[in-house]
Amino acid sequence: MRQASPQVTLVLGGARSGKSVHAEALIEAMPPPWLYIATAQAFDDEMRARIALHRERRSTEWVTRDAPIDLAEAVAAARGPVLVDCLTLWMTNLILSEADIPNAVDGLLDACASVAGPIVLVGNEVGLGIVPDNALARRFRDEAGRLHQRLAAQADRVIFMVAGLPILVKPQPGLSS
Repeated sequence: MRQASPQVTLVLGGARSGKSVHAEALIEAMPPPWLYIATAQAFDDEMRARIALHRERRSTEWVTRDAPIDLAEAVAAARGPVLVDCLTLWMTNLILSEADIPNAVDGLLDACASVAGPIVLVGNEVGLGIVPDNALARRFRDEAGRLHQRLAAQADRVIFMVAGLPILVKPQPGLSS
């Protein structure tokens, strides 16, 4: 008998660690349709190309919703399997828009706690490097780290990606990876 999927999964890792590909595979193991909530904003050609690459590798069974700021609302409205990519881009958007970050994070945590179906959230682990040399970068690193800690505490499962390999950090009780 197949065990139930974790309700909330957090996938963290560094740049090009395989986070998004792994997260997509976790969602695709569930029945479609699948919702991809994208937080990226295409301000330049390079970012437009990155977004296009993400979209091209997904099948037509994926529905994409852009939520660069209003992530909690997008998660709360979601039905069925959901992938959020990426939390650290969302944090960047919040900081640059001078949003109320504690309120936005609380809203996301509340939405994740009551989401109608399984959700996989992707974020970049940015706390493994050197201390940034400017206040904005340090603030970003600190806010992202606090967001990841709060989500990890609430998540049923946390996966850390290294070189394309998933390391299960937090399993849901009674659930195998």
